[in-house]
Amino acid sequence: MDCPNGHKNLEKVLFHHVEVDYCPECLGVWFDKDELKYAKDDKDNQLNWLDFDIWRDKSKFKLSRIDKRCPACRIPFFEIYYDDSSVKIDFCKHCQGIWLDRGEFKQIMVYLKRKADYEILHKYIKNLSLELWEVFAGPEKFREELQDFMMLLKLFNYKFIIQHPVVNSLMEELPK
Repeated sequence: MDCPNGHKNLEKVLFHHVEVDYCPECLGVWFDKDELKYAKDDKDNQLNWLDFDIWRDKSKFKLSRIDKRCPACRIPFFEIYYDDSSVKIDFCKHCQGIWLDRGEFKQIMVYLKRKADYEILHKYIKNLSLELWEVFAGPEKFREELQDFMMLLKLFNYKFIIQHPVVNSLMEELPK
C-alpha cells in the first residue's frame, strides 16, 4: 500500500497492540475498520466507555471530499471532523478505514481525556444510564459493556473524591 500523502510503501507496525500501516516518511497511520477504536482503548483503558462514533452527532457533521486516496481501495477520502475536536480525519467510505496524519492520534486522545473529565462530572447520570442500557443492548458484547459501566462508576468515584474532599471525609467518618 502507498501513503495517501504521496510516499511509497506503508510499513506494518504494532501501535498500542494493534497492527496498523504507517508511513516512515510522513509518520501518518492507516487504521483498518475498528482498529482506531482498539488502539484508543489500549492507550487508555479508562476511556473505553467513550464509544468511538464519528457519526454520532449529525448536527455537527462536517464532511468534504478531498484529493487524498485510500491506501487500501484507492478511492478518494472524505475529511470528517472527529466529534467536537479540531481533528480532521481522512475516512474511506468504502472500507471504513481511517488515515491519521502525524500527531492526530495524540490530539484525539487529549480531546477524549478532556471530554471524559467533563462528561463524568457534568453529565454523569445521563452517561451512566446510557452505559447501563448498552450493557443489555450493545453495540459491544455484554462483558465489554459491563466493563465500560463499571469503569464509569469507578471514574466518577475518583473525580468526586478529588472535587469534594469535605464530603468524602464526612462519608469516611460514618459508622460502618
